[in-house]
Formats: sequence, C-alpha cells, structure tokens
Amino acid sequence: MSPPDSNRSITKLTGVYDANGSLSGELAYWFGARLGRRHCALCDVTHGLVRAKPEWLRLADQLPVEFSAVHLDERDPGVEEASRGMMPCVVATFDDGAAEVLIEREQIEACDGDPQRFFQLLVGASEREAKGAK
Repeated sequence: MSPPDSNRSITKLTGVYDANGSLSGELAYWFGARLGRRHCALCDVTHGLVRAKPEWLRLADQLPVEFSAVHLDERDPGVEEASRGMMPCVVATFDDGAAEVLIEREQIEACDGDPQRFFQLLVGASEREAKGAK
C-alpha cells in the first residue's frame, strides 16, 4: 500500500473473491469448499452455503461508500491490477481513479466469516485512509 495522497478520497470499495464467477467456476469453488480443497475468507463473510448472508446485506447498505464484490473473472482493469495475487482482498478506488488494496487476505481471514467483524474492519480501514489523506 502506498502512502495516502492528501487530495483524494475513497469513492468505492470492491471485495475480490478468490473464485471465478462463471457457472463452472462457482460449481468448482462450491464443491472444492465442501471437500476442504478451496477456501475464500470473503465468501465466508458474505455468503452462507447457497446465498448471501442477510446480516451482511444489511451491513453493506450502511457503509459510507458503495461496496461491491466481484469474482476474479469480473474485475475491472484497475481492480485487477491492484488485486493481482492478493485475493481475497478489498480494493479502494479513489476519486483520482487510482485503485489500491485496502484490506488484505489475512485481515479478512481474522474475521472468521463474521459479517459484523468484517463491517467494522471496512469502516475502520476507510476512516484511517480518510484521516491519513488529510
């Protein structure tokens, strides 16, 4: 992560899953996870066995900026460049168009699949970035 620039602010947060979003990618991940061969800490936070966790959806609506989650094959070029080799992670996109990893895999892992802990991590990291940018 580079030092904050005093003239920019976060406009969007993008969570990057460590899985592809195609039907075959989703099925491969689902079966791999059930067999203990695949794991994505961000998936554990946002989803149960089949669908999004209601608690996560409620919390995501309370974030100070837009949050979207994407699969590896759904990343835009800026997010792809910033997240390369770092998945899962959360990438912050700034008003100057720059994209940087804000939250790394180990931090997401420490949430143990708990949407509330992840929400607090997102808010805290966003606030630290905003303070560092002033």
